[in-house]
Amino acid sequence: MFARPDLQSRLILATSAFAAEVLHLGWEYTQGGVPAHHLLNNPDLPAVSNWWGLLVVPLLVWFLVGRIQRRAATLVQTGSRERFRTLAQTRFAVAFLWAAALALAFTFGHPAVTWIFFGAFAAALIAGAWRAEYVLGFALGMTLTFGAVLPVLVASTIAACAFAVHLLFGAAMRLTRGGRARGAGLP
Repeated sequence: MFARPDLQSRLILATSAFAAEVLHLGWEYTQGGVPAHHLLNNPDLPAVSNWWGLLVVPLLVWFLVGRIQRRAATLVQTGSRERFRTLAQTRFAVAFLWAAALALAFTFGHPAVTWIFFGAFAAALIAGAWRAEYVLGFALGMTLTFGAVLPVLVASTIAACAFAVHLLFGAAMRLTRGGRARGAGLP
């Protein structure tokens, strides 16, 4: 992802995501039709078709990979981009596996679904899951089970909540220090 020019790698990844979504929807279509999923798994709420994945998944990959590349471009120290690459890939993989575990637990009706879901909120606070690689990994990890739109909504909600808590905690810390920066006034 980082070895190629930014635009070329974004295009390759977005095209690959589109191809994977076409294969996914083709498989669903041949297995009885492309399903639609109700918001919050409640039949009283509107349903969202998996066909939206043809638009949502490539756009999500294009946008979030661009965000990751922009963050990587700001790194100038020797070796910092390689460390960032490893860290970004690890964050993506952890979020993807967490979401896949949630999707599998939901599919098999396991009672741990609630713990895995709310555990994602708790882990997001600790890990700083508002970063693009977390959102991308979490959304893609649930796409095969829930389509594309619902995972993007869930991942965005988790990221927004984690970022809001981060901002509130930072503001509270500044207030307790009297508006001073960390370490200000020390000899």
